[in-house]
Amino acid sequence: MLPIPFVDLPPLARAAGTVVLPGSKSISNRVLLLAGLSAGTTLVHDLLDSDDTRVMLNALQTLGCGVEREGAALRVSGLGGRLAVHEADLFLGNAGTAMRPLAAALAVLAAQQGGRFVLRGVPRMHERPIADLVDALRRIGCQIDALGQEGYPPLAVQGTAGGQLSTTQAIRVRGDVSSQFLTALLLALPLAASDAAGLVIEVEGELISKPYVEITLALLARFGILVQRDGWQRFTVPAGSHYRSPGEVHVEGDASSASYFIALGALGATEAPVCIEGVGEHSIQGDIRFVDAAQAMGAVVRSQANRLEVQRGAWPLKAIDLDCNAIPDAAMTLAVMALYADGPSTLRNIASWRVKETDRLSAMAIELRKLGARVDEAPDSLRIVPPAQSDGWRPAVMHTYDDHRMAMCASLASFGGQPVRIEDPACVGKTYPDYFEALFALAQADPHQIPVITIDGPTASGKGTLAAAVAERLGYRLLDSGSIYRVAALTALRAGLLPGQGAPDAEAAAAIAARAAALPLRFAGGQIWLGDEEVSEALREEAVGLAASRVAALPAVRQALHALQLSFRGLPGLVADGRDMGSVVFPDAALKIYLTATAGQRALRRHRQLMSKGLSANIDSLRADLESRDLRDSSRPVAPLKPAEDALLLDNSAVTIEQSVAWVLDAWERRRPFTEA
Repeated sequence: MLPIPFVDLPPLARAAGTVVLPGSKSISNRVLLLAGLSAGTTLVHDLLDSDDTRVMLNALQTLGCGVEREGAALRVSGLGGRLAVHEADLFLGNAGTAMRPLAAALAVLAAQQGGRFVLRGVPRMHERPIADLVDALRRIGCQIDALGQEGYPPLAVQGTAGGQLSTTQAIRVRGDVSSQFLTALLLALPLAASDAAGLVIEVEGELISKPYVEITLALLARFGILVQRDGWQRFTVPAGSHYRSPGEVHVEGDASSASYFIALGALGATEAPVCIEGVGEHSIQGDIRFVDAAQAMGAVVRSQANRLEVQRGAWPLKAIDLDCNAIPDAAMTLAVMALYADGPSTLRNIASWRVKETDRLSAMAIELRKLGARVDEAPDSLRIVPPAQSDGWRPAVMHTYDDHRMAMCASLASFGGQPVRIEDPACVGKTYPDYFEALFALAQADPHQIPVITIDGPTASGKGTLAAAVAERLGYRLLDSGSIYRVAALTALRAGLLPGQGAPDAEAAAAIAARAAALPLRFAGGQIWLGDEEVSEALREEAVGLAASRVAALPAVRQALHALQLSFRGLPGLVADGRDMGSVVFPDAALKIYLTATAGQRALRRHRQLMSKGLSANIDSLRADLESRDLRDSSRPVAPLKPAEDALLLDNSAVTIEQSVAWVLDAWERRRPFTEA
């Protein structure tokens, strides 16, 4: 996801298509740690690439594990339960699935083999409680010091070589705050198991998020540790436990991430389904039970072994009253689905939301109210009255609290007929860096709802540079119409269809138009491709630029390229630059800019550009050429160069590109419906 300050979503109408899920965060970080603790090497397939897995990988490498790419897989060489490094300072971001199990594993290893390890993270991580895990480890003899507030990271774990842990008595840990505390002990304590006796872990209170513990137990078994479970209160690690690599592990697609696309199908798949690949009916992840909740709300879901197909069923959705203990992360998606229900919905047993990346329970209540819902927040529940039964839908600026799940949930609030602004969309990088790209590939909006900004102007006015900068700042698509005409001109030149300097004859014009209509054109990574040929540099040649002006004057070519230009209008919005984007191609554009600059200033810019490439040029000749182009473009009978009637004029003769970008963004902000900063 681009590091943009916000992304604006227009009202969404439909959804269809296929998404391949990224690997599960819960499985990925567990597998990485298990591979790092095991003897031998483990080839990990389909690993999630995200902020959380990167901090785990960095930590394992710092601790001496080997990490090598092997095609699309990752080969991890483990420590075999023996420390290779006895002192390290580990930064773990806001990854609870890295902080808690690593703290436990390193505390156990340091207590027996000696060493000192500091574990720290972002400020929010230092607000997430870890006291219950620390207390359990201290009781068996681990030395753990809080470097800030007691009961919270950052932590220092240390010990002396040859130390012994007291594991003859049951090790007790609370289970009603976070299941990650139990998971951390289950992952760490096999390192302390002796050949003579096993270890027992007893859970105090009701264990929440049991499905995540089931994931832990299943993966422990893959790595040779068969934990015995007596209900959900007592777990026994067998005597003589030793981690053994299974050789290869495949990471399932993330079931929590699947919830957003299940919801998308329930909200918008009215004709064809939303297909989700990577999880299915045999998933080991508890969040696959979100399917049951979605079906209870009216979604039509067809499950296969590793695939889900979802379509809208009941509409509006059916209100629910649900205990969400088994699906704490995915239940956040239900809170947004409740906005589209036929009555109030209540989500219960979600107190664990308060100790996540943010206080999600309070944050969700605040943000849903912005959309027009009435929300009652209790210590462990939310009651949501849909906007349709309250004050009606409102456009809203959704704060994300540096929480990936808040951002992804907020994107589903766009089916209410109002635009939604999502702040800090890049926070999805924690678990799903490409989430918004995946969403935009599936979701659809009525074309007139997709915002367009046009930037027109004469040759060398800087419209291309300005359009690219504005599009980057907004996260919008970019249409460089000049490049399209240049590609058409390039193909015409190569085919010998533009002899001399005058207009081509009717036969040549028809041939050029036919080629233009079938251009295999694509834009990728800042480059322009014609089929398999990268033509960005070729399009900058002066001969191609001159030919583009001649080609653009041909009515048949303009008609052939019109549909191609319209096809660039897609989510979340479009910035289009050219000579007639606002006046002809996108007459309904929400903002039209006409960029001007004196011919002398434009000639100077072009001269500097050519000189920077080592090309000689004469300013007077460049100015004469620009003035000639201006006359030709403004006097052509089809789509002459001129400002649209409702365009804003920007003379950038004495203005920097940064100032021009700021001017356009300010003009755009004044036209948006959002009232919050």
